[in-house]
Amino acid sequence: MSYRIVVDSCCDLPEYLEKDEHIVKVALTIHLDNTDIVDDETFNQLECIKAIAKSSNPPKTSCPSPGAYLEAYGGEPSDIYVVTLSEQLSGSYNSAIVGMNMFYEENGKTKNIHVFNSCSACCGEAQIARRIKELADKGKTFEEIVPEIEDFRYELNTFFVIETLETLRKNGRLSNLQALIANVLNIKPVMGANKEGQICKLDQARGIEKSLNKMIDIVIKKTINAENKILMITECNCRDRAEYVKNKLAELGKFKDILIVKAGGISTVYANDGGIVVVV
Repeated sequence: MSYRIVVDSCCDLPEYLEKDEHIVKVALTIHLDNTDIVDDETFNQLECIKAIAKSSNPPKTSCPSPGAYLEAYGGEPSDIYVVTLSEQLSGSYNSAIVGMNMFYEENGKTKNIHVFNSCSACCGEAQIARRIKELADKGKTFEEIVPEIEDFRYELNTFFVIETLETLRKNGRLSNLQALIANVLNIKPVMGANKEGQICKLDQARGIEKSLNKMIDIVIKKTINAENKILMITECNCRDRAEYVKNKLAELGKFKDILIVKAGGISTVYANDGGIVVVV
């Protein structure tokens, strides 16, 4: 059976998957001041980072329309696997579900469609897309792949360290006082996501290097059977920092493989300049 993997544009794919004919991206949009930035191949990360830093307003994002998902479900493939941002962070999941229902209303159940709530973002979505492709290429059926991916998704863990709390402050998710204290004391939080995709604080440290090392320790402690797992790192304008994290994790965890991917537009808004996200 032919298949397609539909992902929203927060999915930060490794280069070899960016070019895969089975994968289709549906774009979210970033709104900043009076400008709309479509998160597609035209996105310029450095310009976006500069614009966010310059503006006194918070960047906002809007999810793809159900119609955009409906269009992505069309064509030849009979099995459609959809991977979206955490339902706790975006309306992308709900939009994908509405698009699926629209497809069935117009065409009947002529295709198999399943929408996965990644309960993550960026390289977390990419992990799920990668695993779907592996199973589909091995010839597994839709009925076999869906429950296996649901289990795989639940086992994933997301961790991240961000350089600045300014975007969170602008979005009202952090008080001015908290942000001020963190900036003055150079406190960098180590964050994660629970199994429902909600962001939670795991630890903190003074200085980015100490915070990264704390995150690395947490990753190692929480990862079982690392030698059988592929770890992914999303980096936002900080390749050297990502290489440092990769090398430390490779040394301590003996992972099957570690892939570094560049943050797309939505990931850039969430992680901000210098942010690192790890999913395994």
